[in-house]
This record gives sequence, structure tokens and C-alpha cells, in this order.
Amino acid sequence: MYARGRLAGAIMSITMLGGLGAAALPGAAAASEPAQNYLVFYKDGGSAAAQRAAESAGGTIQGRDDKLGYLVVRASDPEKIGADPSVVGVTLDRPIGKTSDAPAASGARPAKHVRSAKHVRSAEHARSAAKHVRSAQGGDPLSGRQWDMKMIGATPTGSYAKARGSHKVLVGIIDTGVDGKHPDIAPNFNRTLSRNFVVDQPTDENGKTLDGPCEHKGCKDPADVDDDGHGTHVASTIGSPINGIGVGGVAPDVSLVNLRAGTDSGFFFLKPTMDALEYAADVGVDVVNMSFYVDPWTFNCANNPSDTNRERLEQRAILEGMRRAVKYARAHGVTLVTAIGNEGLDLGKVKTDTSSPDFPKGSEKKRSVDNTCLSVPAELDGVISVSSVGPAGQKASYSDYGVEQTDIAAPGGDMFDGGTGLKGASREILAAAPENVLRAKGLIDAAGKPKTSTVIRDCHDGKCAYYQYLEGTSMAAPHVTGVAALIIGRFGKPGKGGLQMDPAQVERLLYATATQKGCPAPRAYRYGTGESQVCEGPTAKNGFFGHGLVDAARAATAAP
Repeated sequence: MYARGRLAGAIMSITMLGGLGAAALPGAAAASEPAQNYLVFYKDGGSAAAQRAAESAGGTIQGRDDKLGYLVVRASDPEKIGADPSVVGVTLDRPIGKTSDAPAASGARPAKHVRSAKHVRSAEHARSAAKHVRSAQGGDPLSGRQWDMKMIGATPTGSYAKARGSHKVLVGIIDTGVDGKHPDIAPNFNRTLSRNFVVDQPTDENGKTLDGPCEHKGCKDPADVDDDGHGTHVASTIGSPINGIGVGGVAPDVSLVNLRAGTDSGFFFLKPTMDALEYAADVGVDVVNMSFYVDPWTFNCANNPSDTNRERLEQRAILEGMRRAVKYARAHGVTLVTAIGNEGLDLGKVKTDTSSPDFPKGSEKKRSVDNTCLSVPAELDGVISVSSVGPAGQKASYSDYGVEQTDIAAPGGDMFDGGTGLKGASREILAAAPENVLRAKGLIDAAGKPKTSTVIRDCHDGKCAYYQYLEGTSMAAPHVTGVAALIIGRFGKPGKGGLQMDPAQVERLLYATATQKGCPAPRAYRYGTGESQVCEGPTAKNGFFGHGLVDAARAATAAP
């Protein structure tokens, strides 16, 4: 999944902020266009000039973020503001959430695409020594199903014996939510630091169902709720504890922090995403996982003739805003890991985009693009982009790739990857799933019994938990995030939030400890679907595997 937009193992997409709205699609602004809030990004030193431009266009300043260099302006003519030389880009700050007249009745809502993770330091973490030793020696009850952990050496005789991370290592999950009460998430869920940066929006501006009825006051879910399952799955792969139930994560002793920037419906718009990155930097988060892309554009082009002037202003704003947020986070010690995408594309050779803009629904158009048009955040400098492999170790058919874009590979599952003896869903990645989501999807019955082989229930000492098989680069990225957390746990120095380590050093050790994988022979690999994908580059760094397959066991023992 990937997180809306282009899938990476789940769904990928970013901030509702980017959506243009029906009235704002092709063409100049109408004189009667209502005033809305816009994010106005200004050049270095251009704050005052941008404010004057906004006010001369009839706009009023609603807020500002001097760290990332933008104003929040209420205006009806964003193009006039964007014409000023002090302005880099302008994008609609779409209202995220419209409170319904009454909260929905309690119960499961339609499941959507999500991701998240959390950590709670509680008495529950203090399990008996006997149980802890038993788990450490033999793994958790469902560890035998985790071929992915075996592939990267995250086992009782591998990395678990040498390094499991530390609760001083804060791992942020920028996703659409996390089930902080899940038995295999709760022991490591940091409720104090977890935040939700979005408000649910029941319908879009055209009246079509978006997130569905609100269950909580103000349409804002608590920071331990996951109405999709994507974030919980990601969090589990990173840091499910070895606690005698379910599965174990790559770094089973870290702290998981939910930084929710995605909606229940799986959209990730610009401002919530920037807010999550800025918050992560300010509170001392060490590494974040981003299995999504920023909506509404799959590829953001700064100056595409196929787009209107307003669309170009919007994409420039998304590119500039995310570059600044990434730079700010990295400068404050945050290592950034992202899923590369799930469309099986060579990102360096994309010619056509037919899926943008993806919000509101029905706005998509066919346009020509080139290598200057970027998928965000996967193609930004300072971000570690992860491709996906199946159980046989070959690149997953759905995984995007590219010699310039792929930094490292990790297991993400592939239903079509045979040759290992695994069948069906067992070729995918097993990790924690929220019970409420499984009920909403009809995957378990009234008594809680799974109705499909893709869902596993594990019960011990009167406590039951659920797990689900999923695949995608969204599932690959958290393996790399987990290994980054192991490295920080070993070599990080005391700092804000607990430990700190230069992201450049984390990145260097990730690549140095990865197991190099050369391109297949022949390089033009034809998948079962008949699609041919060409791997370019040498063994040390190529388009399918980047610097190689991430290796937890080597990272747990490597010298700094």
C-alpha cells in the first residue's frame, strides 16, 4: 500500500491543502469567486513584500509560519498575489473538515486508507521476566509468518540479540492514524507526543462522501484512533514489541509517535504534512516514516505548459513547501524515510500523468510530464526513498523505481512473487490491524472470527489481537525506518527528545550495512503481467534496489 495517490504498499497522498476546488480549475479567477485561505510562499527576505502583494490584491493575513516561510492569506484572487516577484507559489489551504450536525452513532465507519504509529510508556510494558525471556528466545507467536523479518535479519539470533532500539528513540509515523490501544502497539505508543493534524471532512465540496460521518466532537479523531488500518500496520512493522503476542517489529523497543497528517479517506495535503514535519523537528523525533505522496498531484511540475497558471502556482507551492519542511526537519536531526510509490514506473522516465489532480474527485486530466516533475516527498533531496521486494528477493512488480530515485530496498510483499513455497497472502507483509477497521470491512464476523485468510487473530492470556497481510512500498519503508531506529539507538547522543543523531550519518550507515543486489539478468525484467521494467546502474547503486537490501543484523553490529 502507499497512502492515496500512487500506492507504495498502501496508499500515498498529501495534504488537502493542495486541492483546487471545482471553481478554481482551469482558467482565470472569476470576479465573483469567494474568498478562501491560501498558503503564500515567499522568497528569502520577501515576507514584507509578499504581505504587501497579498493586501494589494484585497487579501487579509490570517497567519504566518516564519520557520517555513509562508503566509496564510484569505483572498479571492490568488493569481494576482502569485504574480508578485516576491512570491514563490500559492496553494489553496482547503478547510479540512466540516463538522456534521451530529456525531455519527458509535460503531465502525467505512474503512479508508491510513497509517500511523504510537508508543505508550505504561505498566503494560513491564511484563514478567519469564515471559520476556521466552519471547526473546523464540520470537513472538506469529514470527514464523514474518518472512520479511527473516530476510533482513530481524530475528532472535540476528538483530534482536544485539540491538532492539531504545525507548529514547522517537519514531514518528506520518500517516492517517494509528490504533494506539492495539495490544501489539500500545506498549510502545507515546501518547503524550502523538498528535492529529487533520480534521475529518464528511463530504467533499461536491457533496460526495469523503471521510464519512464524524465520530468525535469537531470531527477531530483522538491521536490513538485508526479508521483505516494503514498506519497501524506501518507502526507495527517498525516497532511492535516482543511481548508474547502476535508479531515483532524491526525495532521492538522504540517509542512510536503518531503524527497524523492524512485524512480517513487517505488524502495527505500540504499544510498538515508540513505541520507534522515541523512538529517532529521541534519535539526531537529521530526518524519519521512517510508512506504517502502529497495530494492532489501525483507529479508536481513547476512550469508545465499543460497546466493553467493557477495549477502551476499550486504545484510550485507544494514543491517549495515540502522542500522547506524536509530541510527544516533534517536540520533538526530528523531522518526521513519514504515509500517510493506503487505504479511500477521508472520515475526518471515518466511521460504522462493521468491521475492528477486527484481532489476533488473527477478533476483528473491527462497531461504530459517530464523528469522535472516530481513525486513528493519521494523525489526530494534529503529523503530516503524505499523500493519493495517480494519474498524471493526480486523487485515487486508494483514498485516504482529509478536509478536516480531509488535509495534502498526492503521487503514489501508481492502476491506474484513465486519460487519460495509461500502462497497467496502469505507472500505479503503481516502486521497489526485495528479490530474496528476489520469489522467495518466485513473481514471478521460478529464473534470476532476472521472470515478470510488475509486476517489472523492471535489470543493469549485472555487478550486477542488482529493482524493483516498487506503489500506495497508502504510496507517496505517501515523496515528501513526500523533499521534507522536501531542505528540511532546504538550511536545517538543525548539530545532533545532523548537521543539525537545526524541524519547524514544514519543514512551513511543504512547504505553501508545494506546487502548489495545487482540488476537481474536480463536487465529488462518481464513480470507475470507481461510488463517489462528495465533496471539500470551497477550493483553498488541501481534503479531496482538502490544501495541494496536493508539489513537489520548488519546494522546491529556494524562499527560507526
